Amino acid sequence: MITFDQVRVQYEDTSEPVLRDVDLTVEEGELCLVVGHTGVGKSTLLGAVNGLVPHFTGGTLYGRVTVDGRDTAHHPPRELADVVGVVGQDPLDGFVTDTVEEELAYAMEQLAVAPATMRKRVEETLDLLGLADLRHRALHELSGGQQQRVAIGSVLTAHPRVLVLDEPTSALDPTAAEEVLAAITRLVHDLGVTVLLAEHRLERVVQYADRVIHLPGDGRVVSGPPAEIFRTSSIAPPIVELGRAAGWSPLPLSIRDARRAAAPLRARLADRVAPPVRPAPAADRPVLLRARGVTVTYHGVPAVREVGLALHGGEVTALMGRNGSGKSSLLWALQGSGPRKAGTVAVAAGGDGGGAAKPRDPKDLSAAAARRLVGLVPQTPTDLLYLESVEQELDQADSESEVGGDGVRARAILDRLAPGIDGTTHPRDLSEGQKLALVLAIQLTAAPRVLLLDEPTRGLDYRAKGELIRIVDDLAAQGRAVVISTHDVEFVARAADRVVVMAEGDVVADGPTTEVIVASPVFAPQTAKILAPLPFLTVDQLAAVLPAAPPADGTDPHA
Repeated sequence: MITFDQVRVQYEDTSEPVLRDVDLTVEEGELCLVVGHTGVGKSTLLGAVNGLVPHFTGGTLYGRVTVDGRDTAHHPPRELADVVGVVGQDPLDGFVTDTVEEELAYAMEQLAVAPATMRKRVEETLDLLGLADLRHRALHELSGGQQQRVAIGSVLTAHPRVLVLDEPTSALDPTAAEEVLAAITRLVHDLGVTVLLAEHRLERVVQYADRVIHLPGDGRVVSGPPAEIFRTSSIAPPIVELGRAAGWSPLPLSIRDARRAAAPLRARLADRVAPPVRPAPAADRPVLLRARGVTVTYHGVPAVREVGLALHGGEVTALMGRNGSGKSSLLWALQGSGPRKAGTVAVAAGGDGGGAAKPRDPKDLSAAAARRLVGLVPQTPTDLLYLESVEQELDQADSESEVGGDGVRARAILDRLAPGIDGTTHPRDLSEGQKLALVLAIQLTAAPRVLLLDEPTRGLDYRAKGELIRIVDDLAAQGRAVVISTHDVEFVARAADRVVVMAEGDVVADGPTTEVIVASPVFAPQTAKILAPLPFLTVDQLAAVLPAAPPADGTDPHA
């Protein structure tokens, strides 16, 4: 179905090719998972399948890429639209209509599908992706996760033979992600659709993959069975990291298989005390932000209902909940830029310890003053990028934040999050993960007393998430309050001291991370599911006690 024959791709402004000597064949009805760190060329590989590379992106493609017998060098994307459906990293970039129902029908209109068939497919897709209640909603009014589902649905209605999905579940809550992946799997098994899927949250998708295509970072492509590739790959989901630490062979890729393999290990760990994932926050943490009765409505429909919240210095809080539960609306209301129908927000305006200065409402301050109190990184990072190069963006952040000789400059923060980004690159030419890293660096340069991050891990690989955790920990250690809105339960298990769960605009749970996320199978991380009822949340906790509890087969995985 898809063939790469000695493919090499090089862009004009790079000294080395992004892809080199790629020989790859993807058979019909195969689900291939494309993995690799941020910026190694995953989007380029996917773009070559439908002709976006090089017809749209520029650069030079050497070799030959064929899809269903068509050479992409001689067939631009419009001539492959009936064969290849593409869902990009940012759904807004692909929308061409105004409402959900219109967007689902648009591709079929361009392919001249019969009206009766169009209506049937639209209804099927609305039900499949849980969009029926949103059919008449404007696309710009949807949450990021809802937009992602619409983007996927707009491709599925055309019934393409090849699906190319770039981070399709990045903005979805765990339940919605499982529904989308189940739908994709049905297309593969029932209709023989070929799927190429790039995803950083490997824990969600690895069990569905027939084959893994790994990009190590030197332009090469390595492919093979998932268990074989993940045995030695530099990037792997927690379930694989757990299997490596425990010395299991073959590596399990599903929770069911891992629980079966872990039975002896759970018995050996029964009397072990799980070390804490994070140091306990200080008992005398000052309140840096206090919200009372915050209410947000859109066209009379409540999005946030009388929420009260206290954010403490030195504490990292995860804000969770299904798509459309009001998380983003709450963050924008707290920051002061978003609408707030009722309620108050007070932010401590004194020194690092809160001081005796009168609390201020960010809504009443200038943008620059509010940014030093409460910083917010939105779901769509490009909203904050408007200059011509990465270097200009970083210099502007340093200038606005008045970074002195001893201050941490934006460039240093960016290099920790996503090293190797050329300062002359236009921000719009970065991958989604690199754009997010750049915006994080810009906002963190101001070192606000309260930092709100809306889906910050979207587009970040495991290594970048680890760097983000270290930066967040540093901010918390300085006495700042950090709130992270996310669907990434693995990240929350490692990064958060406290979890707040929202549903339909209300706070339905608020407590320590270990209590909240383990109490629900939806929010539980993979390690907790595999080792339950033992109180382990992360692989690092297990590794800390494994030397005293060797694997059941008697081997030493650390030998």
